Amino acid sequence: MTDVSSRLERVMSNESDIKVAVAATSLLHQKANDIRQKCISWQSYHSSQMISDRDFKFITTYEKVTADNRAEFVQQHSMEMAETFLTMLSTVSKDETIQYILCLIDELFLEDRNRVEIFHTYCSKRKDALWKHFFPLILRDDEFIQNMVYCSFNRKSACWSVKNRLESGDLTLYLNWLIERVKANTEYIQTIARCLQLMLRIDEYREAFVNLNGLTAIFDAFGNCSNFQIQYQLIFCVWICTFDKNLVLKMNRYNAIPKLADILSESIKEKVIRMILATFRNMIEKPAEEPEIARENAITLVQCKVLKHLEILQQSGQKFDDPDIKDDIDFLYQKLQESIQDLSSFDEYSTEVRSGRLEWSPVHTTEKFWRENAARLNEKNYELLKILIRLLEASNEPMVLSVAAHDIGEYVRHYPRGKVVIENLHGKELVMHLLSHEDANVRYEALLCVQKLMVQNWEYLGRQLEKEGKKDNTTSKKKEVSVK
Repeated sequence: MTDVSSRLERVMSNESDIKVAVAATSLLHQKANDIRQKCISWQSYHSSQMISDRDFKFITTYEKVTADNRAEFVQQHSMEMAETFLTMLSTVSKDETIQYILCLIDELFLEDRNRVEIFHTYCSKRKDALWKHFFPLILRDDEFIQNMVYCSFNRKSACWSVKNRLESGDLTLYLNWLIERVKANTEYIQTIARCLQLMLRIDEYREAFVNLNGLTAIFDAFGNCSNFQIQYQLIFCVWICTFDKNLVLKMNRYNAIPKLADILSESIKEKVIRMILATFRNMIEKPAEEPEIARENAITLVQCKVLKHLEILQQSGQKFDDPDIKDDIDFLYQKLQESIQDLSSFDEYSTEVRSGRLEWSPVHTTEKFWRENAARLNEKNYELLKILIRLLEASNEPMVLSVAAHDIGEYVRHYPRGKVVIENLHGKELVMHLLSHEDANVRYEALLCVQKLMVQNWEYLGRQLEKEGKKDNTTSKKKEVSVK
């Protein structure tokens, strides 16, 4: 995508931002460095005929080559090298030796990413795919081998080679594995996130990742993540996705803005702040053909107190190393200020409900607001009502539950058919359940809501009794006439 090429490439090319930080600290790379120092008894493998004469000769010669002479050696023996390493991966059974071979190949790729093409060329001559040699290794129980295969080799062979992309079935298998590791928050999460940072730059990989609910896994992971480096890497993945306007249109389903706003309010790390602000900017800037979406995103940012945070950043006079940060702050501040100029009370209310962050703001307790806007909760197939009801079931926050119960009660009180609508949406049962909630405020608001639901019922019953009374009077008069 042309949009990604400028700023994205500038950030991605900054190896101190991503590669060095992760390589130096990630558990996978630390273990790989230790494994490369080991000595493998190739003579015993050769004596037991587990490796061929040719493979034995090559690997023992290769180990003696110094780092300074390795480039020349690789160039002279490229196909032999690829054949030996890939053959040994399939013939050797001991985990410790497989680990060592994988680390040697990884070292080759780290020194020069173009060496990936050597292995692709070797495989293509045999009408084979490179990753087919690595995928069987994931069936091993060794977690280091699994992560080395998925996070190192498949990433490099899939991303560093322009001509050789993962095919649909292999790509799905690969991405599902990554997504499950993000969900599990494993000890190798830094390497997993680094892998996603590179994978999601590629359009077809990004689309497949989103279709497999990968963004859901990332946003869920924020709740268990306090490490700023991992936060940065995962937010980076979200940022890449926001260069696609179609994905920006879907971001609200992940509650993206409130979750990122929470991290922004707590973070003091410039790289994390930079990524969040850049993501917010894309969410306003990219949906140019959908101005209503851009406006809703801006209002949500205001609702999540991002405007106040921007004011603090502006007034602090803080000097940032990256000039993009100041540019993003100024851009967002201007756009958010514009969004609140014509902000109606219902806009404010609907944005708050969609965010799921309900508070006792004035709109909830103003009689005039409910008198004028209760019926608007029916818009878009009862969208806001459904959100309120879902919050009654899903939220653990006493304030959210209290406000949601209150709003449902006000809707019932001001909309004639409110009780019927709430019952059809199964909201009444959820409100009744809150009558036994541990929080006193929740119980109180739930009780008021139930009373409003019952009052509607009493009024309906009263009208029915009145009608029945009139009907009985008419019938008795007719009988009197007929008797006469």
